[in-house]
Amino acid sequence: MATLTQTAATPTLAEARRLVVKIGSALLVDRESGALRSDWLRGLAEDVAAAKARGTDVILVSSGSIALGRGVLGLGTGTLPLEQSQAAAAVGQIRLARAYEEALAPHGITTAQVLVTLEDSADRRRYLNSRATLAQLLGLGVVPIVNENDTIATDEIRFGDNDRLAAQVAVTVGADQLILLSDVDGFYSGNPRDDATARRFDVIEAITPEIEGMAGDAGSGLSKGGMKTKVMAAKTATGAGCALAITEGSVLRPLKALADGAPSTWFLAHGDPQAARKRWIAAMKPRGEIRVDAGAARALGQGRSLLPAGVTGVTGRFGRGDPVDIVGPEGTLGKGLTRYTAEEAHAIRGRHTSEIEATLGYPGRAALIHRDDMVL
Repeated sequence: MATLTQTAATPTLAEARRLVVKIGSALLVDRESGALRSDWLRGLAEDVAAAKARGTDVILVSSGSIALGRGVLGLGTGTLPLEQSQAAAAVGQIRLARAYEEALAPHGITTAQVLVTLEDSADRRRYLNSRATLAQLLGLGVVPIVNENDTIATDEIRFGDNDRLAAQVAVTVGADQLILLSDVDGFYSGNPRDDATARRFDVIEAITPEIEGMAGDAGSGLSKGGMKTKVMAAKTATGAGCALAITEGSVLRPLKALADGAPSTWFLAHGDPQAARKRWIAAMKPRGEIRVDAGAARALGQGRSLLPAGVTGVTGRFGRGDPVDIVGPEGTLGKGLTRYTAEEAHAIRGRHTSEIEATLGYPGRAALIHRDDMVL
């Protein structure tokens, strides 16, 4: 098939250190009966278990709560008003979470449900909280099941499609690969359903205006996202150092099929996730300053997080998640995103982690600035 690059190697799933997989409603829920496709989900669980066995962190971004809930409530197949959609989501979320738990438990895999809205990524404080929670879950070997919180989300706080949500999750967790399981087997020069001359691209190195112009809008069945949303997701993901693949997902082992050479399109990453995040932090305007002692400066140079014990002073007005300069005895060391407000940072400066709760009156995070949120 066609390619838009001749030099870059196509990524492989075996290389993934942290993998996000997006699953649409049309794959998970039978469009005729509204029932869960249990065989398909068990096959996906085998793929997830295989990835975990290779040492890959896995996050699933899954649609399906409204589709499952509307069947239980007998709401039919047409467009639902907001209140009915939210009611269907409330019913379906329980069933969706239980389905993933039951599919993955035989493989010894613990699951967690994480419900988000657009506000959780737009607000820096919520973004950092989401990042910290997901990182902790992955560190404990859990597979998070992420979905938009359709029970409470309205248009102004919605992602609106899980392609873009999956891309934002990939950025949040620093994933190096994102797989969009779709009803088409890749990105085409035109709509292959309407255009017999449309050709699929194996690899796309850069998303040009030409590529964007090829993307259509039409979704299918229970899915909301069309090819345009997938290109938007690819721009977000690849710009943050995460490669993205579009592949047909209805087969019983979709990730295995992709690894075995099933048709797909890979959008290549620009750099790696950590480097992209560091560039983003470095470009931010600081809202304050954290001064540290010589011991803390040495620890930071060794790749450690900044703990309150090494802080000697705090200036400026900043909130949780805001960028601040980090200044040592010999000058500015770098910049980071603080996990405490200016008032909190001032109160816990020089104190050990075990003293944070007694000082603030509530539990806090061990690091004032985590090493992943810092550029030196």
